[in-house]
Amino acid sequence: MEFLLLLFMGKPVWMWLVFLGIVLALLVLDLGVFNKTDHEIGVAESLKMSAFYITLGVAFSAFVWWQIDAEAAKLYLTAFVVEKTLAMDNVFVIALIFSFFAIPRQYQHRVLFWGILGVIVLRGIMIGLGATLVAQYHWVLYIFAAFLIATGIKMLVTEEKEMDISQNPILRFMRRRMNVTDKLHGNAFFVKEPHPRTGKLITFATPLFLALVMVELADLVFAVDSVPAVFAITTDPFIVYTSNIFAILGLRALYFALAAIIHRFHYLKYALAILLVFIGSKIFVADLMGWEKFPANWSLAITFVILAAGVLWSLWKTRSDKVEQHG
Repeated sequence: MEFLLLLFMGKPVWMWLVFLGIVLALLVLDLGVFNKTDHEIGVAESLKMSAFYITLGVAFSAFVWWQIDAEAAKLYLTAFVVEKTLAMDNVFVIALIFSFFAIPRQYQHRVLFWGILGVIVLRGIMIGLGATLVAQYHWVLYIFAAFLIATGIKMLVTEEKEMDISQNPILRFMRRRMNVTDKLHGNAFFVKEPHPRTGKLITFATPLFLALVMVELADLVFAVDSVPAVFAITTDPFIVYTSNIFAILGLRALYFALAAIIHRFHYLKYALAILLVFIGSKIFVADLMGWEKFPANWSLAITFVILAAGVLWSLWKTRSDKVEQHG
């Protein structure tokens, strides 16, 4: 039992196991109970699932408060809200990917579920590397901060361009190097088919697998913004990782509702840009003011104000738009 009390990245092993146990239980429930069979997830089901995940994510802050302290809980909530909001851009990209590969809605959840497993591993690696860098070289935080400020300013002044998935170099590489079927084969990522020249049975990847790889790649790209953003809020790897994973778990559940109304949040990108600038500037402001760190209360309150203003402004500006109907 002494093993459970050993420190791993600053926290006892048992705390990490509690978190991973919750995530594993959620994944088992998701695939083994709620979504045993492929089916189209409607808006109502999506909202119920998302409400459950958000409640669980917020409730985890009580565990953080209990085991660490109140300030850590506030930092966790700030990181959770920031990560979930930044990841909303990911919903738009995922919708484009599913549209490009013509993935039916009943198979989309399968891609998102297996994508989550990749996210858990990829984010873990990135956060582990980030935590090691920050622990050894504190000045790396200033690079993260400057990067966030530059990214936020770029988002404010640059017009969005329509993403051309067909020109993605990873996709083009896979299509050149792998045997890929022209059409879907149900929910299969791989199938055995005769080679067109030899007639020998070989393994082919399906468009569903290509969609999964592209979803994982999209998350990796978004992690380049979101991981530094959370490190600029707190350098505690436990808070960084748990807030990331809880936010992404909930967002995937919310995808099916958001995909229908994502156009209503078109102007939210400006709030996200301002938020990135604020998060990046906190480190420099704290230094100028002679503070040990930017107050957690202020950080949480300002984050909520910026995002609430962005959501309300976006909903107001798009109030006359029609909601896209699915299914």
